Amino acid sequence: MGHAGMAATVIRYLRNTGTPTAVDPHPRPELRAVADDERTPVGAGEFRAVLGHFASGVTVITAPAAEGEEGPAGFACQSFASLSLDPPLVTFMVARTSTTWPRIARAGVFCVNILGARQGELCRSFAVSGADKFAGVTHRPAPVTGSPQLADVPAWIDCRIHAVHTGGDHLIVVGRVEALGAPGEGDPLLFHQGRFGRFTA
Repeated sequence: MGHAGMAATVIRYLRNTGTPTAVDPHPRPELRAVADDERTPVGAGEFRAVLGHFASGVTVITAPAAEGEEGPAGFACQSFASLSLDPPLVTFMVARTSTTWPRIARAGVFCVNILGARQGELCRSFAVSGADKFAGVTHRPAPVTGSPQLADVPAWIDCRIHAVHTGGDHLIVVGRVEALGAPGEGDPLLFHQGRFGRFTA
């Protein structure tokens, strides 16, 4: 299945499950985890504060330009994990309101760029909205999908979209690994309680 076919499959799946997509002209319904007459079990601020104690690595998810688009797509993502060894699968989570996700869905492929300890500024450049995130960023096509592989990252994972699941106000994207490598050395970039940090033994 080509990139266009994969994109059509992803968007058809999302529509069939009632998930709004950024390419859907209809307004997004209010996303709720509880009924209107129920009290929300935890507040958003408390949720963020407690979950912020979990330190994670940081990645940049990139995809090549789909047909009719001018440039590649990408966003900073800390919600990334390995999922399966056989078959080799990884997963990342993206907000359903993301304007970058529909472009990745249309491409049907993506590259996970795992950032190193000195790449905090690179992460920040991909965390903004409405700017040219690739301005001044050196990259080359990943070997199988052509997704942007960022220069000097400690590791990268080249994937095709395998499945998409709903998860509250986020989507759970599963990718099948087509190629990967770890050319870089050094400590990972960590994110903890809203700040970047480094691993120390």
